[in-house]
Amino acid sequence: MLHVKNLSGGYPGHDILTDISFSVSSGELFGILGPNGSGKTTLLKMISGLLTSKQGEILVQDKPLSTFSSKELARIIAVLPQVSSEVFAYTVRETVSLGRYAHQTGWFQANKSEDEQIVVEAMKMTGVDQFADKLLHELSGGERQRVFLAQALAQEPKILLLDEPTNHLDLAYQKELLDQLKSWTRTRDLTVISIFHDLNIAGLYCDRILLLHNGQPHMLGKPEEVLQESIIQQVYHTKVVQLPHPEVAKTQMLLAPNLQEDIHKVTLGQEFLYTDETSVEFRSPIPLKTMAIGAVHGAGIGWYDGITAQWGEKSSSGRITFLYNNPVEKVEMNSIRTDECTIFIVKSSGFIWIMMNGELSDEGFLQSMAVAARSASNIVVASTQMGKLVDSQLLIETLTNFI
Repeated sequence: MLHVKNLSGGYPGHDILTDISFSVSSGELFGILGPNGSGKTTLLKMISGLLTSKQGEILVQDKPLSTFSSKELARIIAVLPQVSSEVFAYTVRETVSLGRYAHQTGWFQANKSEDEQIVVEAMKMTGVDQFADKLLHELSGGERQRVFLAQALAQEPKILLLDEPTNHLDLAYQKELLDQLKSWTRTRDLTVISIFHDLNIAGLYCDRILLLHNGQPHMLGKPEEVLQESIIQQVYHTKVVQLPHPEVAKTQMLLAPNLQEDIHKVTLGQEFLYTDETSVEFRSPIPLKTMAIGAVHGAGIGWYDGITAQWGEKSSSGRITFLYNNPVEKVEMNSIRTDECTIFIVKSSGFIWIMMNGELSDEGFLQSMAVAARSASNIVVASTQMGKLVDSQLLIETLTNFI
């Protein structure tokens, strides 16, 4: 559908892109990522015909882009730019109707019944039909974004170019828009090429991603190939953490903020353990990364500020909670110091809690759970995730001696 070959250029006296090559198939949702200034918008303007390349060529349906008239190109390519604060005194219906211009012929061009039907359908698909007679300046940024999307869809393009399509949209409309675009790539064979700033949205919806860096292609591939910690950190110069999405087989990138809290001085120990006739509680001064089984609240993986084993009614908001019919007896505590961290263990006949100061890998969490499972069914492994990386093998040897 679209072929970009050895594309270079930018603006007069200022080249931005160098040797860009890629192809996009019919029915593909193709994402363009990169830091500010990497050339994303410049590339989109070249594909749309707004900018002329200095070198290379762009083929649309195997024909050079330069051979199309503006009206011919508008029948194939529609563009949804970033929403501008400048709006004209048009109603929503009039704005969407402008999308039919490329399909009108003759000296006295006017919307035919077929055009009207397509305009109405485009407004319904984007949810702007409910304010069809309102003026653009009366709408919010998110509503205007949907109006311009309806205008682009009214063109009935083969290729849809989007520049930050989720800008100004709240969470629900972001999902609705992207779900709809993804559906159209399958059901209507629509080709979508979109710039994204949000790496996670691109990872969820794109079939392939082009990552630009300093005007050059840094990597091209499937989301799981491009969205790797080392690659993103190299291009964006910031620390991120790569995690699998909890619901779908997609990669997600999370920022790793440099927190200024002086939490390295915190040592988890007996001073944070509280017991009375109805409960045993560990109240952590900071959130802990946890893995738990057997809990009525907080089972699985999460971040919690403490753990509670209780019987009777007692509030434990924000903590992992275990419920028992009778008081837990013979609660034992051990504090173990290693070269890497301090480990604090609380155990009884009903549970084992393993808490440590240090950074514990996923493997370390799982291995610790396996050791504890030999002696209990209600288990928590918790870590501050600060300080040195705990050696998993050394940790297992230490826990085996105390559990």
